[in-house]
Amino acid sequence: MLETLLLSFALLALLSIVFEEITHINKAKTTLLFGCLSWMCLFIGHTDNSQHYVHRLEENLLEIATLWLFLMSTMTFVAYLNAKNIIQMAVQRLLPKRARVKTLMFIVAVFSLVLSAICDNVTSILVSLALIQSLNVDVRVKARMAVLSIFAVNSGGVALITGDVTTLMIFLDGHVQMSHLFTLFIPATLSVLCLATIFSMSVSGEIEVTPIKADYQTVDLIIAAIFFCTIIATMVMNVFYAIPPVLTFLTGLSVMFLVGRFYRSAQEEKKILEYIREIEYDTLLFFLGILLLVGALKEIGTLDLVTQTYVQYDPQISNFFAGIASALLDNVPLTAALLKAQPVLSSSEWLGLTYAVGVGGSMLIIGSAPGIIAMSKMKELSFVRYMRYIPALAFAYAVGYLFTVYMANNLIPGI
Repeated sequence: MLETLLLSFALLALLSIVFEEITHINKAKTTLLFGCLSWMCLFIGHTDNSQHYVHRLEENLLEIATLWLFLMSTMTFVAYLNAKNIIQMAVQRLLPKRARVKTLMFIVAVFSLVLSAICDNVTSILVSLALIQSLNVDVRVKARMAVLSIFAVNSGGVALITGDVTTLMIFLDGHVQMSHLFTLFIPATLSVLCLATIFSMSVSGEIEVTPIKADYQTVDLIIAAIFFCTIIATMVMNVFYAIPPVLTFLTGLSVMFLVGRFYRSAQEEKKILEYIREIEYDTLLFFLGILLLVGALKEIGTLDLVTQTYVQYDPQISNFFAGIASALLDNVPLTAALLKAQPVLSSSEWLGLTYAVGVGGSMLIIGSAPGIIAMSKMKELSFVRYMRYIPALAFAYAVGYLFTVYMANNLIPGI
């Protein structure tokens, strides 16, 4: 009875994610509700063993808190830089005043790829879409650029823990090393350039790029430098001293607050500390609800079925189809379920899974957050129009995944 009830909660949560655009109910609200109800039912159904579930809940909350604090730190930095148009200004400076459309296709692809490795994928796609909308190109080319940005944003995020939450989850669970994650940028770049080549084959012409004027102060550039230094320090400190990334990023965030207070008076229009309020807390609440729900399913043994299905095939094949499944389901609950199921994989197989679940969601517009955002922000891009590009997207995904497997097995030392 209890198992059936929890599975029903999981199914309802999944349906609320898939049909969010139809119901217009934020998935953070539904997943958080079902996640909390699942644990409450566990306590009610096992009153004789409540202390065990208190301990298990505390373990789940500790994992979630680590994820939350890291994301909160990165999102605060990005919220500030976005508000000051620092990111947009940097993009415009990279663009030529006049360029061929074919060249711009590659510039948009590379920009989205690199930005998503540094920022979260929501911010990256919003900035990329703003860039695309500012270009004077026809509807067909604009739609292609948007699809390319979605794929590039999802691809870039797999190489750094600051870029994609599924990469962060797998890293925090201890299955991949940061030095190995860096190498994923190679197949990610290869697959994005492959897709950009396909999309640029039939485009032609030149356009002029109108620069965006940004009003910024010296302190804004200093905080941007602190952000990038924090990213580098996070990687270095973890690789050489095994310092958890969350600790380094919280240190960088505290430096940002102190620098802001030194340069800005208390009477300024908005204190830097208050940029924490600009964070998209619905995203964080969604992660909280999903991880609570998946943790509850593990307690009733449901995730053992996931492991059994997963291990029936070669892990590299299972990983490839896990990426495809992430296009139908949200990749966060899929990754959380696989991590809780604890399949026995080698380091190279975990690396393949990291690429697959990070990039595979690009094959459907509803398969990732950047896709859903693009569909809501651009009238040129609809679910049906996006389906036209599935063959090209699937090909680029397969190229990237196969190169990841080859590289992990043959080119990366110590894996």
